Amino acid sequence: MNKVYPSAAAALEGLTFDGMIVMAGGFGLCGIPENLIIALRDSGAKDLTAISNNAGVDDFGLGLLLQTRQIKKMVSSYVGENATFERQYLDGDLELEFNPQGTLAERIRTGGAGIPGFYTKTGVGTLIAEGKEHKDFNGETYIMETGLVSDLSLVKAWKADKEGNLIFRKTARNFNPMMATAGKTTIVEVEELVEIGELDPDQIHTPGIFVDRIVVGSFEKRIEQRTTREA
Repeated sequence: MNKVYPSAAAALEGLTFDGMIVMAGGFGLCGIPENLIIALRDSGAKDLTAISNNAGVDDFGLGLLLQTRQIKKMVSSYVGENATFERQYLDGDLELEFNPQGTLAERIRTGGAGIPGFYTKTGVGTLIAEGKEHKDFNGETYIMETGLVSDLSLVKAWKADKEGNLIFRKTARNFNPMMATAGKTTIVEVEELVEIGELDPDQIHTPGIFVDRIVVGSFEKRIEQRTTREA
């Protein structure tokens, strides 16, 4: 089975549809699948539910899909860097499901592990807990959270072999490994592609069994908040 595709658009071919659930890796703009996001925008798929820690910025990352109003709902933990997001949400044009960041990570992890739900103390007594099942364990109250699964997971890795075994680099590891496991179909864009057997098995973060398609990309790697100081 050849998993390597010549472009992001080719890798998405036949997989996009209106109303689909999409996971996109990254934290801020670090480790985002920037080429696949552009290809998803160009596919024209609309009414998307996007599961991502944040929504990029106005003109980069998932912000591009907000500009074209292809996202109907965001499931996120932080959206503070995107004025387009703010405007659409306040105007009632965009649904938002806020999650504490650790809860979001665990919902994705459990979805990928085939676990339908779990209990957590995070959010008890807040708006997060409204409408959710409550249960006491050892005298403490917990709320039920459900696992998350996507129709399509878009992942960014540093290096892969042609079987789809993945290595992530430093902070760009973030949400990417767990989203790779939680997609019914997973596409990964990488900086470097090597032959099968060239990766040290002990260094592989995500096994190739979770990866369906691979594309080698070129990356802008934009910095979300550039902080400098005088010498």
